Amino acid sequence: MAEAVVHVSSIAGSPLLDSAGERLGRIDDVVARLDHIDGLPPVIGLMARIGGRQMFVPAARIERLEPAGARTATTKLNLAQFERRPGEVLLRADVLDRSLIDVAAARLVTAREVELVQEDGTWWVAGIDPSLRARLWRLLPRRFRGHDSEHTQFVAWREMEPFVGHVPSSRLKLASRRIARLHPAQIADLVEAASHEEGEEILEAVAADKELEADVFEELDDEHQVEFLRERSDQEVASVLARMASDDVADLLLEIEQDRRLPILNLLPAAKQRKVKGLLGHNPSTAGGLMNPDFVSASAKATVGEALAGVRASELGPQQVSIVCAVDDAGALAGAVSLAELVRASEQRTIGDLLDAPIPAVAAEADLPEVARLMTDYNLTAMPVLDGDGVPVGIVAVDDVLELLLPEEWRRRAGIARS
Repeated sequence: MAEAVVHVSSIAGSPLLDSAGERLGRIDDVVARLDHIDGLPPVIGLMARIGGRQMFVPAARIERLEPAGARTATTKLNLAQFERRPGEVLLRADVLDRSLIDVAAARLVTAREVELVQEDGTWWVAGIDPSLRARLWRLLPRRFRGHDSEHTQFVAWREMEPFVGHVPSSRLKLASRRIARLHPAQIADLVEAASHEEGEEILEAVAADKELEADVFEELDDEHQVEFLRERSDQEVASVLARMASDDVADLLLEIEQDRRLPILNLLPAAKQRKVKGLLGHNPSTAGGLMNPDFVSASAKATVGEALAGVRASELGPQQVSIVCAVDDAGALAGAVSLAELVRASEQRTIGDLLDAPIPAVAAEADLPEVARLMTDYNLTAMPVLDGDGVPVGIVAVDDVLELLLPEEWRRRAGIARS
């Protein structure tokens, strides 16, 4: 059979004919399997209404499939009543006009049309068209539709992840393999743009990677963080918070219902509890409230090589290791050195030798304007925060400052993740 292209909306509702051209019934839907890890999903048959019953017509029994209908390979069919099996989806009922994730573009799209292609005698799900043009095309009378082949917004199925929470086939799950290629902020955008049920499905898909799940929660806005934690138990919430940065945990705890804050805090690891409690003791808009208590420090007498070894051994994020705090014998801050300076310096030099142009520091009580002014004047991505004795207790990162300074309307909007 030559290569061909058909649309699900054209097939659904068209007649099912036998090999002699006699009408057997009406095609209600196209059945495909989405549990194939590699390649395109294959079409395994049709769901057709024959004699008032929904029957399954296997793909092997279909001789021709075209917009005008389908023709079977025989005049006599021994068909079984349709019964959905695990891994199967109905392309019209489960995919058409529903949201999917376009992983390549990191956005939600609506399948206004589903396209099938035939290769080597097998029909496959090739992709979807999310354009309104495809939706309007479907409104035309069937005899005028023909085949709209322009597909200027066609999205290949290999770049898609469909939501399947509404599909009765229990084995189907939203796969994380493609979503995991996205940045946590992009995944958070998708969650915020999706319905609550779709957002839960995305979070469930990334939950296999606990670190990624925590990173996504950090990127969600306050409203969505609370929305998706509200239905979880205290233990489940604590499990997520335990992997988040301490400053983000402190911020999120203040958004959770008051009667749940202490029980959840008490479920965190002891070290995390101490850090979070310390942060909660500061005004959120001061350096102490903005800072992250996790940072890299080294003796001012240590060599550059030793300081770099400490950076390599650290599991902190890029901004948290962008500076190294140098301390004297009493633990007070002697200065701070950027990672770039350390990399450029000889490994035999001491950190103290690099403190000629020190990075400024602020007291924990410093307000947001003072923090922002210093970071702007010195072009800093991070800055040490000191207690009353001059001991470094954390660092303020530029993203935490920007988060408070940016106008609400400039922040990530859910609409940009949906098309």
